[in-house]
Amino acid sequence: MNRLEDFFYNQPHRICQKWKHYFPIYERFFSKFQNKPDFKILEIGVSQGGSLDMWRNYFGDQALIVGIDVTEHCKTFETGNTKVRIGSQQDPEFLKSVIDEFGDFDVILDDGGHMMEQQITSFLSLYAHVKFGGFYVVEDCHTSYQEQFGGGIRKPDSFIELAKRKIDELNGLHVQGYHREFNTDFTRTTLGMSFYDSVVVFEKGEVAPIESVQAGS
Repeated sequence: MNRLEDFFYNQPHRICQKWKHYFPIYERFFSKFQNKPDFKILEIGVSQGGSLDMWRNYFGDQALIVGIDVTEHCKTFETGNTKVRIGSQQDPEFLKSVIDEFGDFDVILDDGGHMMEQQITSFLSLYAHVKFGGFYVVEDCHTSYQEQFGGGIRKPDSFIELAKRKIDELNGLHVQGYHREFNTDFTRTTLGMSFYDSVVVFEKGEVAPIESVQAGS
């Protein structure tokens, strides 16, 4: 049981709902940020406030935790270095206002409405504002396969299909002819992508020039 699981199951906090297999994923990518004084996380989807408590316990008192939600009541969860802004993740202007206020983030975590347009709009608006060395994480990607969320198996405008297409951009420098379509800002600023059941993690960083090397005799 990692620290996040211990807090989730054994410590007092507001209501929080997660899939059990998410906790090892969080630990794998987020552990390096624990107690880092200048750390900033943006969580899309505040709900009943329990995840804000969990992140505060995990990242420490000095972390800046920003949550966004469409429900006005979520504003009551704001305290100290935990900030809450009310607005839609589907509204690029609202998302821009959050970035204008708080700057870029080490982690952006989408646990919002899970509708296709919401996930896609948030990703396209916010990915550029993840710091190098940070992560953009989209949870509950199983909704990409569910019609009530605008998804469906191999539906072109689902988030998971967008993520699949981003694999081509990740490898864009190898596309014959270096077509501009594939050699993008995403190509130059993404070190890797990790796919798990219902979760996609994008690792942000400065991509070094690619070269093939050989050593040995």
